[in-house]
Amino acid sequence: MTDQTPPAEVAAEAKHRPVLVVDYGAQYAQLIARRVREADAYSEVVPSTASVADILAKEPAAVILSGGPSSVYADGAPQVDPALFEAGVPVLGICYGFQAMASALGGTVAQTGLREYGGTQLRASTDGSTLLDGQPAEQSVWMSHGDAVTAAPAGFSVVAQSAGAEVAAFEDDERRLYGVQWHPEVAHSSFGQQVLENFLRRGAGVPADWTAGSIIDEQVELIRAQVGTGRVICGLSGGVDSAVAAALVQKAVGDQLTCVFVDHGLLRAGEAEQVERDYVAATGVNLKVWDASEAFLAALAGVTDPEAKRKAIGREFIRAFEAAAREVVAEAAASAAGSGDDDGEVRFLVQGTLYPDVVESGGGEGAANIKSHHNVGGLPDDLQFALVEPLRALFKDEVRAVGAELGLPAEIVQRQPFPGPGLGIRIIGEVTRERLEVLRTADAIAREELTAAGLDGVIWQCPVVLLADVRSVGVQGDGRTYGHPVVLRPVSSEDAMTADWTRMPYDVLARISTRITNEVAEVNRVVLDVTSKPPGTIEWE
Repeated sequence: MTDQTPPAEVAAEAKHRPVLVVDYGAQYAQLIARRVREADAYSEVVPSTASVADILAKEPAAVILSGGPSSVYADGAPQVDPALFEAGVPVLGICYGFQAMASALGGTVAQTGLREYGGTQLRASTDGSTLLDGQPAEQSVWMSHGDAVTAAPAGFSVVAQSAGAEVAAFEDDERRLYGVQWHPEVAHSSFGQQVLENFLRRGAGVPADWTAGSIIDEQVELIRAQVGTGRVICGLSGGVDSAVAAALVQKAVGDQLTCVFVDHGLLRAGEAEQVERDYVAATGVNLKVWDASEAFLAALAGVTDPEAKRKAIGREFIRAFEAAAREVVAEAAASAAGSGDDDGEVRFLVQGTLYPDVVESGGGEGAANIKSHHNVGGLPDDLQFALVEPLRALFKDEVRAVGAELGLPAEIVQRQPFPGPGLGIRIIGEVTRERLEVLRTADAIAREELTAAGLDGVIWQCPVVLLADVRSVGVQGDGRTYGHPVVLRPVSSEDAMTADWTRMPYDVLARISTRITNEVAEVNRVVLDVTSKPPGTIEWE
């Protein structure tokens, strides 16, 4: 398993003591961390290989042991060091973490033959229970287990049972140790969030103070301490992450920040203008717009392979950003010389790294690697900056909340995820100016109708794809046409790691199709992609 320990600076970023989620290989470890944060408590994910000393070094407010695919008695299965339960830190075990906890403390875990998967009815003893307080005695929970705890450790009270789990939950208030067999973090567990909040508030005494306002206050202080009187540059893409990161830095150091917006000509309708007008108006940021659209089109001429497109766009972005950055550096040096400022050097680069990026990359040690090109990827060796990453402790929904708190326009804060290579990877075939205009118009129609239908908050993302190398026969105006198909790809997701296609109302689909085929002469067919991820990716290329 990849070591998921985040760098020490992530933990140091928050003054809040973290609730640590120990990952035993569960598909839901990050979801548990998200749910804890939804309860206004700071959380981090650490691997099951972390020692008790490693865990305690982070001074956790509480520890949650996640689920996992193993059997506690199987060879090589991850175990819990009993020393964790002697450290005085409140602990909640979930599913495998519950079983590992029971085994480490002297309880019994067995393969009973009564497996439970999916929705399961639970019988809860709610009177006096810390975890189940305020909940009904009969409730539906989401189970996923073959083994079961058949005897609780000494000192624990059994507070829930199910048909396949004689001990479905236990509590030891004196030692502040708790466990549940089901998954409270998933929406299918009717009172799951209440279970987590009861553990945090009643069991562990963790305050509800991880809020957008507190995040902003902390980050402003940290940014000022890091940057001092130095100057900062940010590659602004117009996406949520870079927009919020730049706004935080702007709030912290004001005119010391200059944002560079590389217009590669692959954006959707109105997005370049939105950055130049609305974002600047909301933040007052110094913005340098670098129009490189002609260079990008030239680099993409004749290129049809998806990976070759991405590499070409990445190379051009580096060149464009390098040229713009050199101008910013030169202007800063000239300004500093004219004013007698000894610290006019541009020494910092803002990057919109999010917490899932840190976890999934293994939280590597040493110098940070700059990720994909739309976050200023692969900068040349002669452009070295210290990274300022004010979002690296946050999930996407928290970034949006911070953006709203900072007063950014809703059109930016609630913007759907959009790939760095832009429309260049939503055209199947060669990218040309004409094809970009066709796709840009079709995409704008789809977005207008989704917004009018109130679906922006329902759909995670709705790529519109132009099959430029495909043509189909149609009939328009009593005449035969031979036009391009357009694909609608509406998906619902929490983190883009998995996704399902969104069941949109037929009348909305009909309006989108009618408008596109009526208003975009080159398109005579609109089709719907109903593939989940996996097996399909969200983007086509």
